[in-house]
Amino acid sequence: MPFKTINNVNLYYEQSGSGEEVIVFSHGLLWSCRMFDKQVEALKNAYTVVAYDHRGQGKTEITESGYDMDTLSEDALELIKSFNKPVHFAGLSMGGFVAMRLAARHPELIKSLILMETSADPEPAVNVPKYKRLNTVAKLFGFRLVTGPVMKIMFSKSFLADKTKTEEKKYWEKQLRANNKKGIPRAVMGVVERKGIHDELAKITCPTLIIVGEEDVATLPTEAEKMHKAIKGSKLVYIPKAGHTSSVEQGDLVNKEIKEFLSSLN
Repeated sequence: MPFKTINNVNLYYEQSGSGEEVIVFSHGLLWSCRMFDKQVEALKNAYTVVAYDHRGQGKTEITESGYDMDTLSEDALELIKSFNKPVHFAGLSMGGFVAMRLAARHPELIKSLILMETSADPEPAVNVPKYKRLNTVAKLFGFRLVTGPVMKIMFSKSFLADKTKTEEKKYWEKQLRANNKKGIPRAVMGVVERKGIHDELAKITCPTLIIVGEEDVATLPTEAEKMHKAIKGSKLVYIPKAGHTSSVEQGDLVNKEIKEFLSSLN
């Protein structure tokens, strides 16, 4: 399995395709690079597509520390440097927190930015107690007891109610329950206690696509609108019948938007 030891962590990544340009996908909290399988399949014939797991999640090493967004951004930075060229960088939710830091602080390495279901602000205070309670239950008893509530946060009502998606929903429920009880609580606190980056958005000058599910309840579309106003020249797209995980829920629509965005850069 492909690992890179960078920034004192054994980081898992998957690389597909052999295109001249590289696009890196950075996943959201509680998931892994699996949440971008549909995007990898759609893009690998034209690009070198890289998707990786954050520390403590997926197959990447569980470390004692380093779950704050600045350290996670340094992890991603070292991964990018290993390709010896600037990359397109796509981040969903927590991956978006990383993506914005990279584009604002290392513009020479980011050719374009794709932000999905994310926010430049700290976690809203109203969410913190709920997320901490779910985190405590998961840490003590595993994810089986919190799978239902978490699915309602991560996916839209439309997706959860769609009877044609039954097998796909079962797959993602299984992914949730497979999370590590030691690594995930640390990752959750890194997200819950994160600092905002809104005051750095004016430094982002690369072409930027902002995608948000119309039914996202974890990061409301108003957050995407705030980023759109702050990032000069950015494009904002709403994905219908999608929540906090549009890459999965409406993969075809997301792929269409990403392809059109990347094509417009040529």
